[in-house]
Amino acid sequence: MRGEIGDRDRDVYSLTKHGQFGTVTQTNNHKEDLALDEKSPKKHKKKQMLKDPGSGESTGSKVDKNRGGRQSKKAMFEEYMSLQDVSAGLKRGELIQGSLRINPKKYHEAFIPSPDGLADIFLDGIVARNRALNGDIVVVKVLPQHQWRVVKSEPDSEESPETQCVAGNTKCENKKAATSSSPDVIVEAHYNDESEGPNEAVVVYIIEQKHSRAASGFIKFLPDKNFAMFAPVDHRIPRVNVPLVDCPANFDLRPGDYANTLFICRITHWPADNTFAEGRLAKTLGQAGEIEPETEGILIEYDVDFSEFSDQALACLPQALPWSIPPEELSKRRDLRKECIFTIDPTTARDLDDALSCKLLPDGNFEVGVHIADVSFFVEPGNALDFIASRRATSVYLVQKVIPMLPRLLCEELCSLNPLTDRLTISVIWNLTPEGKILSEWFGRSVIRSCVKLSYDHAQSMIEAPDKLFTANELPPCAPEHPIDEIHQAVLNLHAIAKCLRAQRFEGGALRLDQMKLSFTLDHETGMPQGCYVYQYRDSNKLVEEFMLLANMSAAHQIYRTFPELALLRRHPPPQAKMVDTLQELCDQMGLNIDLSSAGALHRSLNETLGNDQYSSARKEVLTNMCSRPMQMALYFCSGALKNETLFRHYALNVPMYTHFTSPIRRYADVIVHRLLAASLRCGPHIKITTEDIQNQASHCNDRKTASKRVQELSSELFFSVFVKESGPLDSEAMVMGMLDQSFDVLVLRYGVQKRIYCNSLEGLQSFEYKKVGKCPEMTLLWTPDDTEKPCIRQVITCNILNIFNIADCYILLGV
Repeated sequence: MRGEIGDRDRDVYSLTKHGQFGTVTQTNNHKEDLALDEKSPKKHKKKQMLKDPGSGESTGSKVDKNRGGRQSKKAMFEEYMSLQDVSAGLKRGELIQGSLRINPKKYHEAFIPSPDGLADIFLDGIVARNRALNGDIVVVKVLPQHQWRVVKSEPDSEESPETQCVAGNTKCENKKAATSSSPDVIVEAHYNDESEGPNEAVVVYIIEQKHSRAASGFIKFLPDKNFAMFAPVDHRIPRVNVPLVDCPANFDLRPGDYANTLFICRITHWPADNTFAEGRLAKTLGQAGEIEPETEGILIEYDVDFSEFSDQALACLPQALPWSIPPEELSKRRDLRKECIFTIDPTTARDLDDALSCKLLPDGNFEVGVHIADVSFFVEPGNALDFIASRRATSVYLVQKVIPMLPRLLCEELCSLNPLTDRLTISVIWNLTPEGKILSEWFGRSVIRSCVKLSYDHAQSMIEAPDKLFTANELPPCAPEHPIDEIHQAVLNLHAIAKCLRAQRFEGGALRLDQMKLSFTLDHETGMPQGCYVYQYRDSNKLVEEFMLLANMSAAHQIYRTFPELALLRRHPPPQAKMVDTLQELCDQMGLNIDLSSAGALHRSLNETLGNDQYSSARKEVLTNMCSRPMQMALYFCSGALKNETLFRHYALNVPMYTHFTSPIRRYADVIVHRLLAASLRCGPHIKITTEDIQNQASHCNDRKTASKRVQELSSELFFSVFVKESGPLDSEAMVMGMLDQSFDVLVLRYGVQKRIYCNSLEGLQSFEYKKVGKCPEMTLLWTPDDTEKPCIRQVITCNILNIFNIADCYILLGV
């Protein structure tokens, strides 16, 4: 059973009778995919490509001692097909290629997307996955229909009874369940019809090991064995036999001393005759539940390079400091240093890569500029720094720190658009009407001198008090040549134009799915969370967003016009049709007036009145979560690799072409776009890379962006768990979001977090029954009354317009 060690993979909640939520005991699983090679921390591992895995073995060294004298057994996994047969099968349409998704709540379930975009293809159990791990690019063979299983309701938890936390009790039998984190986004099956079941398949080949075969977890001593058992925190990864020589020196004598110690393990081999893999312990992280060991584990597992930059990379930077712009470079650029240009960023931001300007013209129109740090001036193609940046691909934002894509000398000084300092930029400047219509456009390399570093709070104060005369002590230091009222008026003008641009976008069919984001206040000395709150997305945020979107769209058209085969663009495919149809049918049955026919229709539906009470925003959050499930991820791609221009579209923005241009300090895709843009304007070097080169880099940027997003989420979940542990029980109302056969999901309103409540862990619950009425789930709960002589209290929860938004009190408490 997987629950013996480190069963920290789910949140267990307690619901008291009469629909009131009681004590919540959280246990943790916040690890999953990728890892950095600990023995070579300054090098990025290349993704492992399985050219011909006919032996059924993963790449990497075998650990013979790790097998514990295992005798030859009957193979549990099928041999992989040959590369030649796989290629032929794909061409004939007999095989299907796709990215493997393993359900974090039900690790025996896995899926790959169907090529027709309809129902997912289902893989039932670890044998069907044939040693592939989450995220791997695999080739599958669909089984004959008579081999498809009948889909039945099964438990939505994989924990063993021995380690489940008792609801309403802070004691947990498994002491290692000391930290908290929500699992990955829940991946449920998307079937054509439950009575027919999904198409079932088995993996016959692994094209690319996207998963790094690394995990954090715990080790367990096995008597009379020369190996120990490693149990990953992420239950989608197999248990691993590791040599005793890798374990701490006294582990065999005092295994209990390491019961709460996190280790990093790497899978080196997975035999065809064993559900356990073989591997090596790479590192001891520290105590589970502590911020730094947990954070390091997250970074390693997701292959985030947090090593110091090499001397070779740092040698690519200017060595003579303080650095100033060379006169010959100034002569090549448009000089904007006397213009009223300023930045608007989060209060704690140190990598300022965009600035804005807005000047009223005599004809009543406006000259509006977006000025982006010219990172490509410092990062030359092909040098050591460029290689590292291309591999990192993105900065990674944790709650307590940033893992930068570029050295801090660039991020925070030479490229950062710090106030009262000359900086190199690439600018796009438009003449706009007050309504936001573009009359003219100019792109080019420039030099600016930001007059002030505004935070979103400063800009919001200016927007909310248009007639106020701000004083110097209410704002950061400003350049004396630009009075505060000039800056204030520029912000107000930008806000007015941004409102028009935003209204036009949504009237034109754009969609925005806003979801709550948790933010923290930290103790300056200890770094521990002191408080948390739901981040407020306000008009100042919208102001910046509108002009960044406009700049990105303009840059996309500029580079595509000049380089139709080389443009690095960003597309957003429409949601999967079958999933949309299923969701539309569900919404109709629940009485929800949601129109999923287009991005614009969905946006209008979500912004229709959902009541005028204090819960209206929570209702919108619940509906947004429901409607996000069919959505696909936006992707970078090279225009030359995708011949059909209609596929370039960005579904959510509802525009034909889009890219990322505005954040080159933290995104490598933007660096490529800057190079293309400079070459298109003949103010930069010629482009010497191919369509294939750009497509490969685009694919890598997609992978790293996905990993970065997940790391950011896990960091937030880790800090929330620590905050709960330190603060004690937290009281909040929660809203029912959805239902499974043995659990239901709630949105905790005060903190914006989504949690799953398991019926088999509810104190006072005598029994429960789940069924579906049409497509709508219904759960009946029978509660034990306080007075044992009275009959059980019956409670029915149905997902319809009246009940999906049920409110209940929720108490959150970390299990210890």
